[in-house]
Amino acid sequence: VQLQASGGGLVQAGDSLRLSCAASGRTLSGYTMSWFRQAAGKEREFLAAIIPNGVRTTYARSVKGRFTISRDNAKNLAYLQMNKLKLADTAVYYCAAGSEGAFYHGPTQTAEYSSWGQGTLVTVSS
Repeated sequence: VQLQASGGGLVQAGDSLRLSCAASGRTLSGYTMSWFRQAAGKEREFLAAIIPNGVRTTYARSVKGRFTISRDNAKNLAYLQMNKLKLADTAVYYCAAGSEGAFYHGPTQTAEYSSWGQGTLVTVSS
């Protein structure tokens, strides 16, 4: 499956932004979908994951309560709603697709994901 992330941009601290991840080539309905981010000079960081049917999610402690992952399998889309953005949220954001087992075996591990989007830049200013 090919993924394309979009929706990034320049926002102010405290603002909200919604990222989208569009899939092509295959339906997303069989995949765990996740979001990661990578700030300059840092390793890629897990943010959130959602199982194929959308009923279970998991979040990194750093974004829990501020970010919400969701999906619309009929539209072949996944989303990351980001609220109360902070300067520390500035990064390139990536969506990723993995097997359903990825959610249970290790959703935070990049090796669990077979497909990655190209990344979308989110810049949070003061």
